[in-house]
Amino acid sequence: MKKLLFMLITATLFIFGCRPGQNKPQAKDYTKFVNPFIGTGAMDTLSLSGSNFPGACLPFGLVQLSPDTREYPDDPCSGYDYKDSTILGFSHTHLNGTGCPDLYDFLFMPYGGDIQWKAGSDDCKTKGFRSKFRHATEKASPGYYSVVLDDYNIKAEMTATEHCGMHRYTFANKNPYHLIVDLDHSLVRNSPYRYCKIISAHVKVVDNRTIEGYRIISGWAKLRKVYFRAEFSRPFDTHVMKAGQYEFADVPVANNSELKIVMNFSKDNDKPLIVKVGISSVSAEGAKANLLTEIKDFNFDRISERAKQSWNKELLCIDVEGSDQQKSIFYTGLYHLFIQPNNIADVSGNYLSTDNSPAKAPDKKHYSTFSLWDTYRAAHPLYTLVQEERSAGFINSMLRQYETYGYLPIWQLWGTDTYCMIGNHAIPVIVDAYFKGIKGFDYKKAYEAVKGSSKTSHKNAPFELLDKYGYFPEDLQTQSVSLTLEIAYDDWCVAQMAKKMGFEADYNYFIKRSASYKNLYDAKTGFFRAKNSKGEWIEPFNPLAYGGNGGYPFTEGNAWQYLWYVPQDVPAFIGLMGGDKNFIAKLDTFFTLAAKPGDVNGNASGFIGQYAHGNEPSHHIVYLYDFTSQPWKTQYYAAKIVNELYNDQSSGYSGNEDCGQMSAWYVFSAMGFYPVNPANGIYCLGSPQLKKATIHLANGKQFAVKTNNASAANVYIQKILLNGIPYEKNYITHKDIEAGGLIEFFMGNTPNLKMANWEKPPLYAN
Repeated sequence: MKKLLFMLITATLFIFGCRPGQNKPQAKDYTKFVNPFIGTGAMDTLSLSGSNFPGACLPFGLVQLSPDTREYPDDPCSGYDYKDSTILGFSHTHLNGTGCPDLYDFLFMPYGGDIQWKAGSDDCKTKGFRSKFRHATEKASPGYYSVVLDDYNIKAEMTATEHCGMHRYTFANKNPYHLIVDLDHSLVRNSPYRYCKIISAHVKVVDNRTIEGYRIISGWAKLRKVYFRAEFSRPFDTHVMKAGQYEFADVPVANNSELKIVMNFSKDNDKPLIVKVGISSVSAEGAKANLLTEIKDFNFDRISERAKQSWNKELLCIDVEGSDQQKSIFYTGLYHLFIQPNNIADVSGNYLSTDNSPAKAPDKKHYSTFSLWDTYRAAHPLYTLVQEERSAGFINSMLRQYETYGYLPIWQLWGTDTYCMIGNHAIPVIVDAYFKGIKGFDYKKAYEAVKGSSKTSHKNAPFELLDKYGYFPEDLQTQSVSLTLEIAYDDWCVAQMAKKMGFEADYNYFIKRSASYKNLYDAKTGFFRAKNSKGEWIEPFNPLAYGGNGGYPFTEGNAWQYLWYVPQDVPAFIGLMGGDKNFIAKLDTFFTLAAKPGDVNGNASGFIGQYAHGNEPSHHIVYLYDFTSQPWKTQYYAAKIVNELYNDQSSGYSGNEDCGQMSAWYVFSAMGFYPVNPANGIYCLGSPQLKKATIHLANGKQFAVKTNNASAANVYIQKILLNGIPYEKNYITHKDIEAGGLIEFFMGNTPNLKMANWEKPPLYAN
């Protein structure tokens, strides 16, 4: 009887699957709600593309096997634009929604006719191996992508494992076909904006069913090494290599900075050609081991089904009820959120550390692709709710950089720092996890890292200037206002961890430095402004003038958008601005001022007044009304953004997805709350839009959000029940959620003015 019971339990678990740490069986297919084409185009000519890719990948995996529609991918940075009509091939690594391009490793492209070495121009005026395609024959779902290459009538299908990609090409007839592997496919060369150089590339024909190679390339990520091993389901007849200007037929090996290989298939083309490709950031041996471990045969459908199962196990973390459109946006958001950070360690756990020395991760996970200037705001707080174990893994990977580099990641890609963007925003990620009690990383070592990173000067963070002047002078450090404000927040985070761990002197130092934002507030104009090293305001001053990534006081924003960046102490900031009435009036102007900011340097879109939802500095601002006597305005604007600036089409985002941050904003806001201060465990209430959302927590409990009478008009909260008890606060805490239970919202079409007397968000969670 016991044996029979064991067999029944085992069979049940096998059929339904369970996510570690959760009690919910995988009873339905969540992947059917995901549309990978969301965010692959722009809303309009004035908006940024979401810069998402539609191809195949696994949660947090190394490989993103996806089509490229541009020979030198730049904008969108994913390499794919929904409005394009040709594809030049399928490369194995891509970035998800970033504002800077890189990767595009090892482009594979099948084609017919004569051998072609060039893709041809994007407009098809120059002949090459690229092909036209139509969206009518294009499909994508989590872990799977397919398209018909119209010029050759080839059906190309893609799937993936964590470290490998798998291709299946079905040909229209028995004619000879070619498969090019382009190791030269990357960013445009010698551009003043996107410099890229392939330092070395190598390809070797192991036998007539196997090739392997590598390239060392310097682009956005410097001196990046990537290796591959490709195995074919049937042999190629002959092959030709092109190294620079020279062609070599049937030689076994070639090396060059401009390197390509074409394999020719003239037999059995009435059968699909299947190619499996292992990738490694460490070594050729790593690529081979990854392939042998993860794809043992050429069963494409089985690998595709496993990819689907992997995604379902992650997506079941939140169960939602709502319209089909809401579910599509919501689950695609979770999908985009779970594409990265990426595990760049091999299946053995081997990885290259930031000092380029070999190392081994005990849990076989070493994560990179940390877009921290974006993701610390909402993506990482959401990870603490639905990816608790991985949150510890992310932090351990960050701490490894501190050990070899001297400070925590700024914007880390392929294991090295790009120094893109500003601030030390690994700090709030670590501090947030510490205060939420997430296990799996060394708190003492973590404090050493957050303190050390806040004392050791590095690019865009010359702390000696901050200590000397109490702000960053613009004549000595560009992006000075944004830097002063953002590092003030990071310092507040360090101070809280120091206090909790008993380091009183450190607390006093960092809490004092966290108030440095006050030194750049100009009461006369009512804005944060740049000063020089003499303490003088820099003139002329135009609050609409937009800053880029250098040479301006503001980073991808203007004085209007950075005015609101004091998430560590909103009540004190309200006082600085003259109190509740003045603060509300200024916020009202911010959301209604129609004047255009002029040149936004391609970094913002989705405007509501001066609010720009297409870029991250604005993301918390809508929730600041919760700190005032008019919290219903948060509800109005949060609902407006959810319903107007997201959709379930290719134009689904109003700006770059930025590695899940744009999606995390939606996931939180659709459920009705958002972390204004992403490190204090407090979520400000907005306007819940889903009929119901149930979060399945790592501790086995469930926290449900139920919304009654929600509609396009009913965006205002009338009353709230928490576990059946009337609740009159404009926030909930992480502890409330972690305890499990039910929060129930009752909505209406007019503001509930009694909410003016509800409890406002505090500085710290109880």
